[in-house]
Order: sequence, then structure tokens, then C-alpha cells
Amino acid sequence: MRKQVKRKVWALLNPLKHAIEGACITDREKLDKLRMMEYSALDAITKGMGTIQDWHTLTEVLNLSETMARSGIGPEVLPVCEKAQKALFKAAERYNSTMRIVLDGEGIKAVRELIEYADLQQSSISRSEFERYIQKTRDYLKSKNNNVVEIV
Repeated sequence: MRKQVKRKVWALLNPLKHAIEGACITDREKLDKLRMMEYSALDAITKGMGTIQDWHTLTEVLNLSETMARSGIGPEVLPVCEKAQKALFKAAERYNSTMRIVLDGEGIKAVRELIEYADLQQSSISRSEFERYIQKTRDYLKSKNNNVVEIV
């Protein structure tokens, strides 16, 4: 009996459409949803109603933007990342003592600027590259490199 080829069948997904979408720049609607989530997290923290999840949302923006900048996409964001990281670190320390997540004026300005830069970075690359950078950021954080700042 001859060997039979077992081809992969994509029943739930059109492979051509999927490949075209991966090669295209991420559509504005999806990026706008992401931006809305980031700005609402910043707004909640600014008003003193921020949660730990809001803080995590902002740190995810920071980590992703920093990874993209270190890889050559928008390297001018690195000084802003440092300012935002210091501000988020202060907010975490303040949370440990007062149980409220609050950013100071410089921190709010730095995080707002970071979100704007992140939007420019993410809108300038394809969706597949964007997903690759997300995975690269996750792997980098899991590696517990000496540059990774962990807040307990």
C-alpha cells in the first residue's frame, strides 16, 4: 500500500486571507480599541480610581514599546520609557504603603507620551511583526534577564 499524504485542512480559517492580513499593517480599529484601553487605564489612575489591572496595562505598553525600540523601531522612545518606568515604579511603591495607585504630574505626562509613541510604533509595522514583538516581550520577561525590573 502506498503512503498517503496527510494535508492540513484549514476548516475555520481562510489561509490566503490570513496571510494577507498578517502582511498588512494592523487596521486602525483594532489599534483604537487597544489605545482606548490604555487611555482608560491612565485616566482611572489619574483620577485615583486605578486598579492593579490598570497598572499592569500601562506596564505592558511600556514593556512592548521598549522591546520594539531596542529592536530598532522608534528608538527615540527609550528616554520616555525610562521616565515612565520610574513613574510606574514610584506608583507601585506608593501602592504598597497607601493601597492606592497614583501617578504624579511628571508620571502622567511620561505615560501619556509613551502611549503616543507606542501608537506610532504599532501603526508602522505589520500585524505579524506586531505579534512577533508581543511574543518577544513575553519571552524576555520570562527569561528574568538582569534588565528586567520585577516589583514584588
